[in-house]
Amino acid sequence: MQADTRIEPETTLMYREAHEAEAAVARQLAANDAAITQLTLALRRRPPRFIVTSARGSSDHAATFAKYVLETQIGLFTASASPSVSSVYAARQNFDGALFLAISQSGRSPDLVAQAAAAKAAGAHVVALVNVADSPLASVADNVIALHAGSELSVAATKSYICALSAILHIAARWREDTALLDALFAVPEALHAGWPLDWTPLTEGLVDARNLFVIGRGFGFGAALEAALKFKETCGLHAEAFSAAEVRHGPMALVDVDFPVLFFAQRDDTRDGTLALAQEFRQRGARVWFAAPDGGADMLPVAATSHPACTPLLAIQSFYRAANALALKRGRNPDVPPHLRKVTETL
Repeated sequence: MQADTRIEPETTLMYREAHEAEAAVARQLAANDAAITQLTLALRRRPPRFIVTSARGSSDHAATFAKYVLETQIGLFTASASPSVSSVYAARQNFDGALFLAISQSGRSPDLVAQAAAAKAAGAHVVALVNVADSPLASVADNVIALHAGSELSVAATKSYICALSAILHIAARWREDTALLDALFAVPEALHAGWPLDWTPLTEGLVDARNLFVIGRGFGFGAALEAALKFKETCGLHAEAFSAAEVRHGPMALVDVDFPVLFFAQRDDTRDGTLALAQEFRQRGARVWFAAPDGGADMLPVAATSHPACTPLLAIQSFYRAANALALKRGRNPDVPPHLRKVTETL
């Protein structure tokens, strides 16, 4: 495949917007702390019985991250709701006592708006994490937590996704009154700055001619694996499927043999050793393996350090975005304008 030599990686919108994540997260943390403190005070006074997430695309990958964060840090069951249950089937749900977390960049997709409105009518406390604070989704929510990502013009979501993860961690840290997580989160902008120049060229050079790959993560890192697989498809024209390091053993790993490419995301928690062992097993089969993790060895893709494992996916995915932008150009594609896609997808 011929590379498009007319476009330099540093000139794309995707590159510039991913690079802006550092400033966007810092802006968000400063702007939202009072509102999130007020929200979490209310949640502690009247704890929800369970949490429901609603999102599409990259925002749904942020919802997957929210599941692991909220279940491990808050201890509340968290599940993803299917918007079509409300928008297409018009089925009534019992959301009494639920916290309903709607996540969206634009806040304009009719199915998400309809589901949030139905959840509110059915007894849920609706919180919208949205980049457009005056959007239809925001108008139906009880609380709006603005992402503060700023304008995002590339079709591929980057800084808005990172800002969604940051907002989720901010809510969890204030809700739990966890100073260690809060300190780690407020250090993320500096870590994003440190992580931006890290070298992921082994990945971009290794996937120029690839046709398929797996992306694997677990726990906090599973959402990043889902997000990376989507970006491989939409920006690079490369078929990628994401799996949990546990679920890939239930069938999909039969495809992994000599030269099959696999990208791993890991963080320094109880999932790391098992994920590393799986990567080693794949290497022994002759697979081409890339392992992205903080404090890794010389054969790993570097990820900026953080004092809390839940912050690692924000840092890893930014490094990935820079690599995916470069890979798209090497494969002859413009990452800002993927074929057949639009920035805002309004599903019913």
